[in-house]
Amino acid sequence: MAREFNILATTERISESRAGSELWMLLRAAGDESPVVERMGIWGIIVAKTSLDPAEAVAKMREEFIKKPDGIQALFRVIPIQRLVPTNLEEIVKATTELGAVMPADASYRITVEKRRTRLGSHEIIDAIADKFPQKVNLDDPDWVILVETAGKQTGISVVRPANMLNVQKERVRLAAEAKKRAALDNKPA
Repeated sequence: MAREFNILATTERISESRAGSELWMLLRAAGDESPVVERMGIWGIIVAKTSLDPAEAVAKMREEFIKKPDGIQALFRVIPIQRLVPTNLEEIVKATTELGAVMPADASYRITVEKRRTRLGSHEIIDAIADKFPQKVNLDDPDWVILVETAGKQTGISVVRPANMLNVQKERVRLAAEAKKRAALDNKPA
């Protein structure tokens, strides 16, 4: 079933209802008065349609999570979707190339592909997209991330800054490391 969505979120396969509620609340906190959140029909995937810019909405959710990390228990990742296209290599490359025009020539990027219910290969998608971008690849700390999220007959695509995505587990690790570092500095003898 084709759906219109501009946010894709992942969760544990038995936690879709709880994750959907969390996503709805986060979108409300980000400023959307009436987000639509539903299951995708693929285990562990929740989608949402928000009236907000999806990248800005996820950035606000990330800020909210940093302030209150215990507020998210069921969501794993929250990803903005700037464009939905049929799961077809030509369509994916075309949309990615158009969205990628925002990346300056001196920027670095990483391509992240999440495949669900498609026969297209990850390397096939990555190679086809990478051929279109002369910028430098940086897998560890890119300026931009090209996201390709296949979900059966639909593929969601975004070209965003890393701050416009939310990976709950990575953020928890980062926040814990920062807290540990602060605690070590606070306990240093003068």
